[in-house]
Amino acid sequence: MRLENKSVVVTGASSGMGKAMVELFVREGANVVAVARRKERLEELAHALAEGPGRIVVFAGDVSERKDNEEMIDLAVREFGRLDVLVNNAGVMDDMSPIGDVTDERYEQVMKVNTYGPMCAMRKAVQVFLSQGGGGSIVNVASVGAMRTAAGAVYGASKAAVIAMTKNTAFMYMPDSIRCNAIAPGGIATEISASMGMPNMTGYNRVKQVLGCAPAPGSAEQIAAAALFLASDESSYVSGDVLVVDSGWTAG
Repeated sequence: MRLENKSVVVTGASSGMGKAMVELFVREGANVVAVARRKERLEELAHALAEGPGRIVVFAGDVSERKDNEEMIDLAVREFGRLDVLVNNAGVMDDMSPIGDVTDERYEQVMKVNTYGPMCAMRKAVQVFLSQGGGGSIVNVASVGAMRTAAGAVYGASKAAVIAMTKNTAFMYMPDSIRCNAIAPGGIATEISASMGMPNMTGYNRVKQVLGCAPAPGSAEQIAAAALFLASDESSYVSGDVLVVDSGWTAG
């Protein structure tokens, strides 16, 4: 098993890519703290995975809150004795607004979930990794929206910031064997579009020109497979990378 006895925290675990990661990681022997706001969905997931071989513990929390980011990692250490892997997967979409239409409220919402939350979790995870010794792995879910205009200004900025933090963390903690990588998914069939609400039509009409050349949506399981590689020792010499998983969309 590729994650046998590894202690892992996965955010956004109640649906989509996060749920697929938890399912795959537990099958690969990991002990997982599954984090999301919807506790009932987490409990259903835990029940479905009760036979393991890995263990799952649920944590109902909001990744936009510093306290919850720190407590989810404390829970992993308390339940499993250490932390080996952090996966920052939780995220929300903006409404595709161009910068001239961005509201303070939308900016704060998207940045708190997509950027501030991962920063809090990464900071806590690095502190734990350093105190334990022996390194660790952080996997951040960014987006191709950080590389091309595939959403609004705020979403793209939030994911670009995640990539910048990923690369900085990889370099700063290279001597400590702490790896940090990002996945940049393309169009994936998940529930994230539900967080968009009513789109800004100016932005949407511009972005749909880009979306028109996108391939068919990928699956959450394909992103989970990429996360498994980056979380496992198979990628032990990979750090500071952004793994694009988009069927070649951004190659053109």
